[in-house]
Amino acid sequence: MSSHRLLIHSARQAVLVVSRGETVLRGDAMKHVSILEEDGAIGISVVVGRDGLIKAVGYDAAIQKEYSKATFDETVNASGMCVLPGLVDGHTHPVWAGDRVHEFAMKLAGASYMEVHEAGGGINFTVDHTWAASEDQLYTDFSQRLWRMLKCGTTLVECKSGYGLDVDTEVKMLKVIDRARKDVPIDISSTYCGAHAVPKGKTAEEATEDVINVHIPKLKELMSAGDLTVDNIDVFCEKGVFDVSQTQRILQSGIDIGLAVNFHGEELNYLGSAEMGAKLGAQAISHLEEVSDEGIAAMAQAGSVAVILPTTAYILRLKQPPVRKMIEAGVAVALGSDFNPNAFCLSMPLVMHLACVNLRMSMNEALVAATINAAASLGKATTHGSLEVGKNGDMIIVDAPRWEHLIYQLGGHSDVIKYVIKCGQIVHTKSKV
Repeated sequence: MSSHRLLIHSARQAVLVVSRGETVLRGDAMKHVSILEEDGAIGISVVVGRDGLIKAVGYDAAIQKEYSKATFDETVNASGMCVLPGLVDGHTHPVWAGDRVHEFAMKLAGASYMEVHEAGGGINFTVDHTWAASEDQLYTDFSQRLWRMLKCGTTLVECKSGYGLDVDTEVKMLKVIDRARKDVPIDISSTYCGAHAVPKGKTAEEATEDVINVHIPKLKELMSAGDLTVDNIDVFCEKGVFDVSQTQRILQSGIDIGLAVNFHGEELNYLGSAEMGAKLGAQAISHLEEVSDEGIAAMAQAGSVAVILPTTAYILRLKQPPVRKMIEAGVAVALGSDFNPNAFCLSMPLVMHLACVNLRMSMNEALVAATINAAASLGKATTHGSLEVGKNGDMIIVDAPRWEHLIYQLGGHSDVIKYVIKCGQIVHTKSKV
């Protein structure tokens, strides 16, 4: 008799996203989502083993026959509901102290992002508060944010440092991220973003040299000793921050210690950073509101994933990134919330809704972008982003007759998502009140 963690049965839909082991979808393929639909009275079942991996996805009758003698720690009757893979948030800045609610009023009055920055707000405001915060304070706030993400259906999230800028505070932030890996049931891809802004009292060139000669050697030392886990390197490549040459030097230093390139490019001004990132073999480039046709072509050829952040363009009233052009050119498009003090959004369902309305993505494309393609942007598509045998048993169960209600019901995810499941364990259940 075999023993397993979880059996889900009687589901109306099981949204696999992909079913043949695809690790990224591009172009027209993003329009087509693999779905199992109930057959008359026969629903769909999912089995998650004791190792947290999916063992079977199929129709109830076949699963019941195969697992007739099996036992399960938990059984979920998903009659009338839909099962989807856990969502993946491809870009967040979740470790910080000191909110910037006062800046929202400035932006509503017409101040631009750089005007707020130059007035002493923006990243440097958060840096000052993050410097002053203890590791325990940062951890408490960060873990609460992760739990809120989980309740919105996110089971894998990219988390950046970047509000320290000096080596000690950057390491403090990365240690907070590491600590949460052990304590919160959500998978994390950790990104060093020490070149998020130019510190007060330094030039961009001085900051570049500090990152290359002080920060990155320290990261290498801690990673080699097993005292820190870092997956990616990020730079804010922008006019008035780090130029293309400085960004390339920093990213190359990260590559040299084994970090994947996943950086901010072409957000406020066109600089040619997408072309540079493609030459470096960037795993992902975020923002891209001002990307050129040449940058799009270079990303498509290099296989770099475009991580699009609908909340940023919405809140800052920026030009929308040319997502349709990217998809048509064969660039894999992913989504992220860009959660940070400037864009306080923890909900990937809301991000998907904005992507559909403002970026003219279909609901299928938005789901692909928030699952398998977002996982690909983090190098995790072999383990996350779809409901396939052998992958992590990360799922959400939507209490609706069709999965599209997750996007359609604007701001309604707290009612629509009945269960969030991580590696076969239920980590969130919708309140009955």
